Amino acid sequence: MNTTNSIGLDNQKSQSLVTSLNTLLSSYQIQYMNARGFHWNIKGRNFFELHLKFEEIYNLLLEKVDEIAERILTIEGKPLHAFSDYLETSKITEAKNISDGADALNNLLAGYKVLIAMQRDILEQAGDAQDEGTAALMSDYIKEQEKLVWMLKAYLN
Repeated sequence: MNTTNSIGLDNQKSQSLVTSLNTLLSSYQIQYMNARGFHWNIKGRNFFELHLKFEEIYNLLLEKVDEIAERILTIEGKPLHAFSDYLETSKITEAKNISDGADALNNLLAGYKVLIAMQRDILEQAGDAQDEGTAALMSDYIKEQEKLVWMLKAYLN
């Protein structure tokens, strides 16, 4: 019986990573929709700069949604693709009716804290599975988002 997949990774460890990556994918989808809603609904003195920043953020999130889904397929898993699944498995909750810039930014910061923690866990899990592709993806995301968190916090203060 073959215990590795077509890219040479342990099948059992890969399937465990698929589960973790699907939870991450779901969380990204909710963070994306939250950022999209903030972009649409922002009001106030910082409207112009925050409207643009939220668009930049949701575009970055959407790019990662696609990369995560493709990584799941690469390690021979099936990415979740129904919004009901995202709501059920996400570790980030929906944000509704937020139009205040500080509230929106604080919500995004809380979401990034969750994403970064999940990605650190997946990074460790990928290392254990000798899955360099997933590890590299998580490492890149963590580095980018730690800087974004610093900038958003600096903006708020």
